[in-house]
Amino acid sequence: MIPAAFDYTAPSTVDDAVRALADAGEEAKVIAGGQSLIPVLRMRLAAPSTLIDIGRIPELRGIRDEGDALVIGATTTHYEIQRDPLVRSHALLLKAATDTVADPQVRHRGTFGGAIAHADPAGDLLAPVLALDAELVLHGLEGRRTVAAADFFVDYFTTALRQDELLVAVRVPKHSGWGAHYEKFNRVAQAWSIVAVAAAVRIADGVIAEARVGLTNMSAVPVRATAVEAALVGQPATPEAIKAAAAHAADGTSPTADGNADTAYREHLARVLTSRAITAATGV
Repeated sequence: MIPAAFDYTAPSTVDDAVRALADAGEEAKVIAGGQSLIPVLRMRLAAPSTLIDIGRIPELRGIRDEGDALVIGATTTHYEIQRDPLVRSHALLLKAATDTVADPQVRHRGTFGGAIAHADPAGDLLAPVLALDAELVLHGLEGRRTVAAADFFVDYFTTALRQDELLVAVRVPKHSGWGAHYEKFNRVAQAWSIVAVAAAVRIADGVIAEARVGLTNMSAVPVRATAVEAALVGQPATPEAIKAAAAHAADGTSPTADGNADTAYREHLARVLTSRAITAATGV
């Protein structure tokens, strides 16, 4: 199909992009890689008055070390994240999750910030960002502000972004030396997650000292499996301890029922996949 007519602008700076957003109003859409937006436009499920292309703004791309955190520009591609040595050393969970995103073509064009701002509860990068306690840097007409990942995701496809704001970067605290794994269950290869689990653990002297577990598609927003985390900390890194902790994976979640899975099946998947993810992350 052919998209409905729209105006197009490609600002060269963040300030210009924000002004364009404010001028265009609520009917504007931001495009970077376009891997989620373009299919929606073609099916006319969205008909924005203006497309604001931020893919040509240099300051929005790249990964840099800022001491205790990595700062990842919003238009950094999935492909770049997969291969970046800083990510491999300090945020391995992001690399593990990005490896499962769609296919190589999408990973070369799709952007880290675009996937996060899209806020699809089945998207594979939301739970890792939440699990790693990342902060989202937003730029609007009134300046910049930082929002914790736990406060950024509001509802289905809804975030804390204001109408005149752009997501410009993501600050990810370093998790150097942590084991990490992303366990994904989907119906066919390269499809969205029916359920997935993002797990990162730090082991000291054979004991799990810290644990971070995020769940994909177990609610309208990504959620932390805090009961699992609490059950893991202080326990030996053994299959028995991991299985006992993983039994709490569905606690406090509210998965939906759809054509792929009902609520009970998603809860079962959460427990099974959490056990697998933590086992892989710990290497036991």
